[in-house]
Amino acid sequence: MKLNCVVVDDSSIQRTIIAKLVNNHPGLHLIGDFSNAIEAKSCITLNTIDLIFLDIEMPVINGFDFLDGLKSKPQIIFITSKAEYALKAFDYDATDYLQKPISVERFNASVKRALDLHILKKDIKEEEGEHIFIKSNLKKLKIFTAKIKWIEAFGDYVRVVTEDDSNLVLSTMKAFENDLSKEKFIRVHKSYIINIDKVERFNSKFAEIGVTKIPLSRNKKEDLVRALSATS
Repeated sequence: MKLNCVVVDDSSIQRTIIAKLVNNHPGLHLIGDFSNAIEAKSCITLNTIDLIFLDIEMPVINGFDFLDGLKSKPQIIFITSKAEYALKAFDYDATDYLQKPISVERFNASVKRALDLHILKKDIKEEEGEHIFIKSNLKKLKIFTAKIKWIEAFGDYVRVVTEDDSNLVLSTMKAFENDLSKEKFIRVHKSYIINIDKVERFNSKFAEIGVTKIPLSRNKKEDLVRALSATS
């Protein structure tokens, strides 16, 4: 398991140092590093990010204002040269607060805290049974997302295929894309969304779930490889 993370710091030297620490850590995957909050926000909107290494004192938009503008907040490890922001940082539910200069040992301890918290939250979600509701044949059905194998466009309907059965829903593929976890589900074709945990093998043309071959769009194989790597 690796946490997808970004580094946001207006200092190019500090950014380089932190990015190197991230790249050297086996539990982290660096999605990008940014000198300002505007660029970072665009990346976070387009990708699934688990952890942000965030400087507080930045021009135009500081670290706290940046967080205020996020709809969904990943874990945050604040990085700053000053201790005076620590209390406010933890008002933002920070995972940790690192003061520059950062030692490898302190960095690794902070990352371990983030990894442990990520696993804990994941276990809680699984115990509760993450689910969605669909309406099929005039009935409202509770579907546990871990049991979904794939979702398929079917004319004006969408077919939801699970380990137990399949149901036709009057909906759109886009609606399911928005409702399902982007960590677990990926659209690999205009007509298919798959649960990456169910993929047994794949090649340049198909992803195989059981005996079913799901077609891959030409530009989706790399997305699938990245998604599978992030969960391994």
